[in-house]
Amino acid sequence: MELQKIKHAGIITIPSLFTIGNICCGFFSILASISGNYARAGWLVFAAMALDAFDGRVARMLKAESAFGVEMDSLADLISFCAAPAFMIYFIALKGSTVWGAAIAFMFMLFGALRLAKFNVMAHAGKGSKQYFSGLPTPAAAAVLASFALSYNIFAFDADGRLLPGMHIYLPYIYNGVAFLTIGLALLMVSNIPYAAFKDGVKPAAGRRRISAAKLIGVVIVLALFFKYPQDIVFILFGSYALMGIIVMMFKAFRNIKERN
Repeated sequence: MELQKIKHAGIITIPSLFTIGNICCGFFSILASISGNYARAGWLVFAAMALDAFDGRVARMLKAESAFGVEMDSLADLISFCAAPAFMIYFIALKGSTVWGAAIAFMFMLFGALRLAKFNVMAHAGKGSKQYFSGLPTPAAAAVLASFALSYNIFAFDADGRLLPGMHIYLPYIYNGVAFLTIGLALLMVSNIPYAAFKDGVKPAAGRRRISAAKLIGVVIVLALFFKYPQDIVFILFGSYALMGIIVMMFKAFRNIKERN
């Protein structure tokens, strides 16, 4: 009996190791931003995202889910996807551009914390959905800022790395509007706009189990570009994900107005 308890405790600990790794990445990302190493800070945020993607799955696979693990996961996300990106974007773009830079960075962190609290309350009340998130998830918002920081670090500081053709034209404009980008992401996190969760994976439709050649080619092209220009592709993908929620919301609002008339 004692041996079974020890084994069970050991199994419960395994998912927490991923969460601890998430916290570690977030902490050292903040230190890297303070020291001016934005490339390291950005990649550590992505490492935290990878660890965050596994802790819940490992817990479910080992049947080691616990209330303690859920709370730890939220605290880890607060550090890695709210505080770390806020510090990163402040030091790389907001510190010298406006007197409101610190307030904007704090707004991102605060609204991220509110987003996590809202998610936890909905989950405890059984109101969460496996198909949609209510508001932009904090990892997605963090990915937009981290990927931008990586791309701009390559552009501005002549760092090692390659930029997607054309990105060097648009990056200065994005940099000049980064305050609005950060505010927009913060507002999207606390909004009620539904965002696809992708928790159940992609299920093939009946009678269409084979992926089309065009889709396959598209996936291969995206993967090839990702391996060559990872930070730029991540910025485009997560930026498109954030915009998609706004586009869908506007389309539904327009359709409702049209139906009423």
